[in-house]
Amino acid sequence: MDQSFWNARYAGAEYAYGKAPNLFLQEQLKGFSLGTLLFPCDGEGRNGVYAATLGHTVHAFDLSSEGQHKALQLAQQQSVAIHYTVSEFNNVQYPENHFDGIAMIYAHFPAPNREEYHHQLIRWLKPGGTLWLEGFSTAHTTFQAGNPHAGGPKDPSMLYTETQLRNEFSALHINTLKALDIDLHEGPYHHGRAAVIRLVGTKK
Repeated sequence: MDQSFWNARYAGAEYAYGKAPNLFLQEQLKGFSLGTLLFPCDGEGRNGVYAATLGHTVHAFDLSSEGQHKALQLAQQQSVAIHYTVSEFNNVQYPENHFDGIAMIYAHFPAPNREEYHHQLIRWLKPGGTLWLEGFSTAHTTFQAGNPHAGGPKDPSMLYTETQLRNEFSALHINTLKALDIDLHEGPYHHGRAAVIRLVGTKK
């Protein structure tokens, strides 16, 4: 799935994954001290904009210029500002030890790049900073087979396992790592039963 795919998905007036934030992220940000947060692959901005409404300083990036347009539009509707960069992961640059939190909400990378990108995220995180992740697990292929709106990468190698995440985020103190089945109601493209993994980790 390249830039043209995501630009086409985000080109319509409707928000592909809704305007409301991810419920797991919403729960995690309750009581989290105000700080500077990063949202990789933030698409149309529903999660970054939500964090900004809470008072956080928000940086986000995505390879889709259409996503950026929708995100800035949503931020304007909510009377907040976010810093949103259009870039591939390997071209975006942030200072090391900079972010108080990084939110990986359905951010899936090609298998050859995934470990490198995950390690880069850790470098951008401050010591004591928190990383949150919710993404589709390898078990999600069962739900994809029966529901065209279940969402998630069609390439199984881009889906997560608990072992893989534990290894790739070994520089974090893992507070939560669990696989579960949930019902998603996030716009037209995340709708129905889903197999996900949730991770919460703190940089040592």
